[in-house]
Amino acid sequence: MPGLARFEVTPLAWRLAFLYAALFLVVGCYLPYMPVWLHWRGLDEDAIALLLAAPLFARILFTPLISFAADWSGARRTVLIVLAWGTLLSLLLLWASSGFWQMLLATLLLAFNWTTIMPLIEAVAVSGVRSAGLDYGRVRLWGSGSFILASFVCGLIIGQYGAASVLPLLVAATSLMIAGVYLLPRDVTGRASPSPPALRRISLADAAKLAHSPSFLLFLLAASMIQASHALYYTFGTLHWRAQGFADGTIGALWALGVIAEIGLFAVSGPVLAKWGAGRVLFAAGAAAAVRWGLMAFDPPLWATAILQCLHAMSFGAAHLAAIYFLSQAVPEDRGATAQGLYAAVVAGLVLGSATIACGPLYRALSGEAYAVMALLALVGAGSAVFLMRRWRGERVVGPIQVQPQSAAGAGMTMPEL
Repeated sequence: MPGLARFEVTPLAWRLAFLYAALFLVVGCYLPYMPVWLHWRGLDEDAIALLLAAPLFARILFTPLISFAADWSGARRTVLIVLAWGTLLSLLLLWASSGFWQMLLATLLLAFNWTTIMPLIEAVAVSGVRSAGLDYGRVRLWGSGSFILASFVCGLIIGQYGAASVLPLLVAATSLMIAGVYLLPRDVTGRASPSPPALRRISLADAAKLAHSPSFLLFLLAASMIQASHALYYTFGTLHWRAQGFADGTIGALWALGVIAEIGLFAVSGPVLAKWGAGRVLFAAGAAAAVRWGLMAFDPPLWATAILQCLHAMSFGAAHLAAIYFLSQAVPEDRGATAQGLYAAVVAGLVLGSATIACGPLYRALSGEAYAVMALLALVGAGSAVFLMRRWRGERVVGPIQVQPQSAAGAGMTMPEL
């Protein structure tokens, strides 16, 4: 994969690093502590699971459509700006809402805006990997470092001032993310010519070819099962650790510890991915996730929990890196955002959303023992990765969109620059 083994501090690199850092300030506050805020607002386990799953299901519809529109128009940066401002508005409405139904409506509006931001940023990053030789892992690790800061500091602030501080923290973090989106360049492809070739715009048929590729579908199955195995951890991890008697500051440190291990993997990811490939790395991620959740089902003490948190580098980090590697190798640039949208819709939408909904009754009935179910999901993902290793050898799963000849008739079909 071009650019995986080297890294240069270019303007694009630091702008993407800043944007990832700002983005994961939001994630680092939302993921561990939104359940705490919802619990503080008086919602029970089922209602919390439903509200947290609503954006995941909304992603199934919104993310592919918005991502396809970004590829069709070529205006990924403009779309990102609109979505970032919409996210801020949605959080303000959620902050002001009262009662489950108002919260649900605000959450759905948040889903429309928030859930496509990450796939579009990933599409921009993959463009930079292809054209500017960026090392994705070393850019992305700034987001992981920001997640550590957010999860740890937010844990301390919430411990001091209470769960009411979650939404103000999210609003502040989202404001920084908006600034980061504006810093993105309009063109990350490195084209020297201001007049790129006239390309046929992506069509629904082009997107359908990608969605029907057997290798792409097998990749989605493996990735979705591994990532869905994190559903209980994301939804009730903080609340369960509180039930075990862990202090809020300790819980923030546990979340941070997992991401510290993830950063270590990201820093050396280039040579690892170049040597082992997406299938093997995805298999390793599934196996590590199965071990992690299988042992978490026994409610381990703090010292053992800390050790298991280090497996986050594999269960999430390796799975995510393998996904980015696969998408950058298997999907042409002209369908990059569409592929990211489909990936997000299935992996972080349909499958993770279904698992999150199921975690409400699972956790109520089994408490921490429900992690055993998550281990089974991870094993299915690892098995699917084995089949992917046998089928996919690094080739494109679909061909690029055909270039139209330069003519007066085709001049109006030129893809706008990013």
